[in-house]
Amino acid sequence: MKDISIIIVNYNVKEFVLNLISSIEKSSKNLAVEVIIVDNASSDGSVELIRNRFPNVKLIVNSENIGFGKANNQGIEIAKGKFILFLNPDTVLKEDTLHKMVDFLNSNPKIGMATCKVLNPDGSLQLACRRSYPTPWVSFTKIAGLSKIFPKSKIFAQYNLTYLPENATYEVDAISGSFMFLKREILDKVKGFDSDFFMYGEDLDLCYRVRENGYKIFYFYETEIIHYKGESTKRSNIDETRVFYNAMSLFVEKHFSSSFLVKIILKVAIQIKESLAFLSKNRIAILPALLDFSLFALMLFIAENYYKKNTTWVGFPNEIKPWIFLIPAFFQVILSFFVGVYKSTSLSVSRTILALFIGLILISSSTFFLKQYAFSRAVVLITYSLTFFVYAVYRIILKIFFHVGNKSHFSRKRALLVGSENELSIFIEKLKKNYLFKDEVIGLISKNMDEIGKVIFDKTILGTFENINKVIQSHKIGKVIFLSKEIDFTQIFNVVGSAKSSEIEFMIAGDELDYLVGKSTVTILDEISFHKLNYNISQDYHQITKRILDVTISLPILVLIFPFVFLKKIFGSKGFFSEIIMEIPSVFFGKKSLVGPRKQDLTEELYLGKVGLFGLWFTENVHQEDSEEINKLNLFYAKNQNIWLDLDILGKSVLKIFYGENNG
Repeated sequence: MKDISIIIVNYNVKEFVLNLISSIEKSSKNLAVEVIIVDNASSDGSVELIRNRFPNVKLIVNSENIGFGKANNQGIEIAKGKFILFLNPDTVLKEDTLHKMVDFLNSNPKIGMATCKVLNPDGSLQLACRRSYPTPWVSFTKIAGLSKIFPKSKIFAQYNLTYLPENATYEVDAISGSFMFLKREILDKVKGFDSDFFMYGEDLDLCYRVRENGYKIFYFYETEIIHYKGESTKRSNIDETRVFYNAMSLFVEKHFSSSFLVKIILKVAIQIKESLAFLSKNRIAILPALLDFSLFALMLFIAENYYKKNTTWVGFPNEIKPWIFLIPAFFQVILSFFVGVYKSTSLSVSRTILALFIGLILISSSTFFLKQYAFSRAVVLITYSLTFFVYAVYRIILKIFFHVGNKSHFSRKRALLVGSENELSIFIEKLKKNYLFKDEVIGLISKNMDEIGKVIFDKTILGTFENINKVIQSHKIGKVIFLSKEIDFTQIFNVVGSAKSSEIEFMIAGDELDYLVGKSTVTILDEISFHKLNYNISQDYHQITKRILDVTISLPILVLIFPFVFLKKIFGSKGFFSEIIMEIPSVFFGKKSLVGPRKQDLTEELYLGKVGLFGLWFTENVHQEDSEEINKLNLFYAKNQNIWLDLDILGKSVLKIFYGENNG
């Protein structure tokens, strides 16, 4: 018999599961551990990779995604361990995790199941790792927001038990399925997971049945894991919000159906919570739709009053107010919806303008057929003229200044690499060849004190684990990358734990240094063929909008500013600003662009756009002689180019010219 059977359900998260298996190997020394992975029809090459790298892993391969609970039950059928650990694939264990959990469950025969401290990638406690049952009162305090307002109140904060200390061990109602450690004999008594739960809720249901059988469930703080959370659902087409609340409804139906009143209260609470979750998830679509409706009605009201004041027209009849304002506004919003204006991830200005143009044609045309409502086509034209302007302006402001729905917004973090000298050398060499890694490596952290100050490929070793927090603070580090093969996960956990609730992103490299995993991010470090990448800069739509932007901005500069700068230059006036203005004719006539690569110095065969007066090479903190870094930035720009990224770069460039140092 094995000491522990670890059962992992995998779905399209191969990089995460490879890191997990490596951490299990480090955590299972002196224990007889078997790893059982049930793959739910992954399409990312998980099965082949696990078989090649970890041949001792027991692998069950499903031809379809059968859900979390049913897949775990498949693992239970072949498990030989005295203890069973259900573990999510997007987790990482500490070296002492398995030993401490075995000792804890052996310490008290009434402990049936336990979890350890589960951390988010930023080092904060993952609140869902220990919780209460969703009784009517607990559900009400959660939905009403009382648990957030009073997180330390025993009365209001029962849902996630935030009134209890995270650094203490105590009994709880339920624990998260990300890490469930229990005795095999107890699992046999409760007969595993209920396969009626496809995903979510099955862990809560299992906890309920374990307690029904007279066993206690504990939160044990003396060891910890990191859980990236939700990585499998991000790679599926499952509506996780709907699935989650359907699971909660099933749980209520199963365990609270004996009380009609309790059942009704919980069902209503779940529906309210599901509605709020839907609104939150789709706020980028819903809020603009509401704002568009209000603004259209307001513009129609303004147009009526303006035209009434300046002509002999008496305005809309009182008997059809306010419907004359509300119905056209509602019609325009519905039309915009069908044109594709309202999406949960983007704010499209071009689709908005198209929808308004169609609306103008349809409403203007309708007045020929509905003579009784043809009060004034002039009011319609004024309304749409105002609406074109207002809709476009507020969307542009949100996209440029607040980056709402702007997925191409460029951000470059200051990164710190942590590992042995040998690993650091190999990894830096890989980064230099990988043109998708855009962050700026500030320095290195090594294992040995005597290596501080040493330079590896122009990157200096700034410290060790003993002073890493000081290095992070003093150098304003935004990303820390751990090369985990030759360093302990305990050291990684100590760094992550000490930086809780900060803005630092922590990533872990695979043992072969061929990928990085972090929160919501997987970066492949194998060398990528440029020609396999899809470049926006080569697409007709982006080239046309880019050319329109160049002409729109360069024409007034050419007419209003260029002549004066040209005259000043004749009389000997020089300066970076003057040099930029003198290049404006090249932009206007299409030889150059306002934004683009500094020069085409990557490869003759790859088109990165016209040479630009500005670019990421200008706005970012990069040495102008560092061709590899500039090539990375140029490639990122070519791949992600759109009008919003161009405007973002232009805005930063103007600020840099007038308020900072320029690169000239």
